[in-house]
Amino acid sequence: MPIELEGYLPRLVDAKVERYLRIFGAIEIAGTKWCGKTWCALKHAQSVSYVDENLMLATDDPTAMLAGERPHVIDEWQRVPAIWDVVRHEVDKSRGTRGAFILTGSSSPLVKDEAELPQHSGAGRIGRVRMRPMSLFESGDSSGKVSLAGLFRGEFESTRTKTDARELVELAARGGWPEAIDLSARDAQEIAREYLRLFRTVTASSQGKGPELMRRVLFSLARNAGQAATYKTLAADATDPSAEAVPSVQTVSAYLDLLRASYLIDEVPGWVPPARSAKRLNTKPKRYLADPSLVVAQLALLPEGLMADWQTFGLVFENLCVRDLEIYAEAQELCGDVPVRYYRDATGLEADAIVELADGRWAAFEVKTSEAKVPDGVASLKRLREKLCENKAARVRPPEFMAVITGVSEYAYRVEDGIYAIPIRTLTA
Repeated sequence: MPIELEGYLPRLVDAKVERYLRIFGAIEIAGTKWCGKTWCALKHAQSVSYVDENLMLATDDPTAMLAGERPHVIDEWQRVPAIWDVVRHEVDKSRGTRGAFILTGSSSPLVKDEAELPQHSGAGRIGRVRMRPMSLFESGDSSGKVSLAGLFRGEFESTRTKTDARELVELAARGGWPEAIDLSARDAQEIAREYLRLFRTVTASSQGKGPELMRRVLFSLARNAGQAATYKTLAADATDPSAEAVPSVQTVSAYLDLLRASYLIDEVPGWVPPARSAKRLNTKPKRYLADPSLVVAQLALLPEGLMADWQTFGLVFENLCVRDLEIYAEAQELCGDVPVRYYRDATGLEADAIVELADGRWAAFEVKTSEAKVPDGVASLKRLREKLCENKAARVRPPEFMAVITGVSEYAYRVEDGIYAIPIRTLTA
């Protein structure tokens, strides 16, 4: 019998989970803690093994975690990395095995001895599904009248969804944690702060990282959200004024490795159009925290503080928009390996996000906090299109569309052919 879940909120990733269960022998649902991975897995499963509740047994005999009706969930598999290879071998035993296991994990395996790591990537046997905190559409805060897939097909209808500044700030500060969507932003911030506290004091400490230095690194990442900050900049920000030395680049790199492995940060790489030299492009990654509520919590700002510091809110809002764009892009059937990137060249010409599909079609986005800034965003996007596409010898295909994503706004509308203004609260996959 399927596992019954009371109050499950459908997720856009559900469709990809179902599809991958038809294709692969096993799948992994990976993402940050508290984003809903276990419930999502259980929704598609017949049975479950909880590794953290049976840690000694799983360590002594990883095959014990495979027992159960299939699809069978193995929750927090990374606590015992040997489970990965055990699952892979089980899938290999019978040709044509499909949808046997669902692995969930809130981090990549964190071990001190590399011999403990899985010995095979699982390519061809284990499909990977990335899960994130809820988008505004999933939490019921976007009408979903404008579809990313529809825009790529050339489909668009004007719509109206009015959002004022206070509503926008509340949504960003509340974040997309499933347990927080029915809370006020002020109450939901307790969840975000607790997440960060536990990460610093438990996860970081268990991996030999100092909680205080991790706090400072996280503060620097929050302060530089959406920026391609160098390791040197992050190290300078993370320096304790009472310390004699700045943390080394190697130290900062190790802390970022842990944050990446725990899915607490997203790195958005620079986009290099086909046939363009990367020498004049900024391809260093921009970094965002997994959810805008974490930026707010790390900067110790409540909604009132954000209302009084609109420039800082611009960073928080961009973090929210990139989170949602990643969710919507990853829901596309032709999702590429890295579906969301950004563009910036040596002249300062940029686009906040580029969504590129596996067949080479692409779209460019600028993020603006208000509808009043749409003309600036449109002008920037048009310069980008002209620079990349006017030279036929460059062989850069034109974008399928371009859009300015807005916050404080009322209408989704066509600005001119191929360019749209789209409130984030109207967007979906």
